[in-house]
Amino acid sequence: MESGPEAFAGAAFALFGAGLLVWTGVCLRTGAPVADGVSRPVATVTALLSGVVFLATGCWLLAALSP
Repeated sequence: MESGPEAFAGAAFALFGAGLLVWTGVCLRTGAPVADGVSRPVATVTALLSGVVFLATGCWLLAALSP
């Protein structure tokens, strides 16, 4: 019963992190700005690091469900 919120949070973090990484990659590939009003290198590094952190956190939460 305790693992329900943990599974939801893990899935949400993992999906958001993966989505952020895919979105950043598409923006870089097409030349679209990653964020408005921010220099391209700063926005790219920040988005990539955030995506990795969110994905790692989601995977960690999902792995903690295993006995």
